[in-house]
Amino acid sequence: MTKGPLRGLRIVEMAGIGPGPFTAMMLADMGAEVIRLERSSAVDAAQRGVNPDVMLRGRRNIAVDLKNPDGVAVALDLIASADGVIEGFRPGVMERLGLGPDVCIFRNAKLVFGRMTGWGQDGPYAQAAGHDINYIALAGALAHIRRAGERPVPPLNLVGDFGGGGMLLAFGMVCALFEAQRTGKGQVVDAAMVDGAALLMTMFWGFRSTGLFDIDAPGTGMLDLGAHFYDVYECKDGTYVTVGAIEPQFYALLLEKTGLTNDAEFQRQMDRSNWPALKKRLEQVMRTKTRDEWCALMETTDACFAPVLTMSEATRHPHNVHRRTFLDIEGLPQPAPAPRFSATPTGQPASAEFPGASTAAVLRDWGINSARIDALLAGGAVKQA
Repeated sequence: MTKGPLRGLRIVEMAGIGPGPFTAMMLADMGAEVIRLERSSAVDAAQRGVNPDVMLRGRRNIAVDLKNPDGVAVALDLIASADGVIEGFRPGVMERLGLGPDVCIFRNAKLVFGRMTGWGQDGPYAQAAGHDINYIALAGALAHIRRAGERPVPPLNLVGDFGGGGMLLAFGMVCALFEAQRTGKGQVVDAAMVDGAALLMTMFWGFRSTGLFDIDAPGTGMLDLGAHFYDVYECKDGTYVTVGAIEPQFYALLLEKTGLTNDAEFQRQMDRSNWPALKKRLEQVMRTKTRDEWCALMETTDACFAPVLTMSEATRHPHNVHRRTFLDIEGLPQPAPAPRFSATPTGQPASAEFPGASTAAVLRDWGINSARIDALLAGGAVKQA
């Protein structure tokens, strides 16, 4: 039996990459039944068993030829009985396929039509290609992710694709689904990564207005690695640790643990003119011990400390093990569903499938009779792996 707070919801996901599938994974993790519509051309008879693309976990898929009118008809029939759709094409592609929001919501008045793009459904950039690095650049985020005097460094593709994209759409979908449950009326959710990346910068816009963040001097502020008490430091063994001792009581403990309590210069914590010099000195101190030695001194204290772990190390850390932050599903390590719910806990997600693995079963479970399924398979409108 499906577990989680979204159990009972049905979502159709149009196959894509990155933030759209992440949205679908999040909804599936929370208990929604998500069916992924793969391209029939993606079916490979040699692919069997567990798909290693763990972001496709927790949902079955069908392979459909959307250039075939019967394939489009199948997609419309599934959408007609769904609560939501997730798509990540350029604006206008779904309309050209005959699956635009006007058509779909006409068939299903309560449908939530979630659209994931980089630039949004309109505007000068709407039809341009792009990737995370471009979206966070235009949003005013990338310029401030750098050390003083150095060029910006994209934080993987976390800020645009996933934080400002996939999570934004997941939030938007749940908001619109809640409204549809109350009113019976669906709507379009226009989630743009440029909007989401801009939204993630809200605190810094507030800091700018109050004088706490100098937008003309990136890398010199407290949270953008200008301060000695908020940074990443190399250890004796070439590994790294983090400190983030902002509050005075936490800073005092950091000084105690590093043997700097009696150093008069370090007592002037918020004297920005002294930060570069203090950072160099703290760098020297941190290089006197290995990461494990610093962990023995500071881990789980209020010094606001944590070791910098690789993905593999993170799965083995005692805190993450205790919290079950990571799961191993059929030999594939991956993050566990989050957040956690006291009354409606989520279950362990099912492994990801290869394209076309569940075509016939999904069509049957979603109300399409056997004769039509056989005809669709024979005509190539759908394909079974």
